Amino acid sequence: MFSTEGPMDGVEQSGPGEQARQAEPGRRAEQAGRERQAERPGQAERDQQDQQDQRTVQDRQAGEAVRAAARADRGRRRWRVLKISAAVAAVAVVALAFALRKPSPVGHWNGAEGHADFMAAYDRAMADMPRAAETIDVRTGFGFVRAYRYEGSSDRAEPLVLLPGRASASPVWADNLPRLLEIGDVYTIDLLGEPGKSVQEAPITSDADQAAWLDQVLAHLPEKSFHVVGLSIGGWTAANLAVHRPRHVATLTLIDPVYTFSNIPIGTAVRAIPASVPWLPKSWRDSFNSYTAGGAPVEDVPVADMIESGMKNYTLHLPQPSLIDEKALGRLTMPVLAILAGESVMHDVEASPEVAERALRNGTVKLYPNASHAINGEHPNEIAADIAAFLDAR
Repeated sequence: MFSTEGPMDGVEQSGPGEQARQAEPGRRAEQAGRERQAERPGQAERDQQDQQDQRTVQDRQAGEAVRAAARADRGRRRWRVLKISAAVAAVAVVALAFALRKPSPVGHWNGAEGHADFMAAYDRAMADMPRAAETIDVRTGFGFVRAYRYEGSSDRAEPLVLLPGRASASPVWADNLPRLLEIGDVYTIDLLGEPGKSVQEAPITSDADQAAWLDQVLAHLPEKSFHVVGLSIGGWTAANLAVHRPRHVATLTLIDPVYTFSNIPIGTAVRAIPASVPWLPKSWRDSFNSYTAGGAPVEDVPVADMIESGMKNYTLHLPQPSLIDEKALGRLTMPVLAILAGESVMHDVEASPEVAERALRNGTVKLYPNASHAINGEHPNEIAADIAAFLDAR
């Protein structure tokens, strides 16, 4: 009997198409495997490149460290070179000082022509001064000291003694004398060992010597005590006298003194070096003098011409002034007036008023904010008024 049978229950019958479909997942897995296999060489190359990049970074960092060390080493070498250069420069300055030194142990004129040039300038500057009542040459243990006496309009018992700045001598007070003579009699003194009409004959080797010759001058004068007024290095000379030999000092007035409340700034000291070399051009000395005077022109000014001639034609043999110790200033018993220039280049303009206020137990400190080191010529009336008020308050 012929019969047609259907599929058996629970048994899956498949033909060729069904088998192909069943084989497809395997082929896809095999293809993916082959693709992954094909990808591995590219990944390995990338891994190798990453490692090479990392080594490059490390090499670069190591190279930078080496270069940084090299730069530091060059910096240290450069600093050593600068220090050596500074030492060489210092030696050169000292060598120059020795080359310019003179065998004489005292201050002296460099020649007859230079002496005549200064004296002519001195006389021209003195023409602006009032007529002196008396010219006095005082013999001291260190040489002759020139002094001039001027009669004042007041009957004050104790006269003023005026001490000038470096290389400026008595004529530097020309602008000040008319008003100062209203206070009383006045003596002006040419500092010993400086350009002027005082004549040094024996070495001055210490601050004590500087005080000794001035004390001998005051002892020779008829009065017993004096109101000592000093300008610039004359201010230091007055203060030094009060520290070492105070017996004739009634009061002390210090007008923009150097080496008294602070040292000279290094910049000013450096600028002074070429100005002190006599064979360099006059313009260099004029430039320095203008610098100390706040930039004011100094050409064809009689006192400035005298100062320039003294710087050129006279060789000093004086000891370097010592900065006066605060404790020594504190031991001064006489009244002290300190007049300081706010734009001075010859001392520390910030420190000096503080030191003066702190150290002087019987002191009066006046600051002229807009004044230069040429303060006596810039403010003659104010200075005279301050000195008069200071003395009247005693």
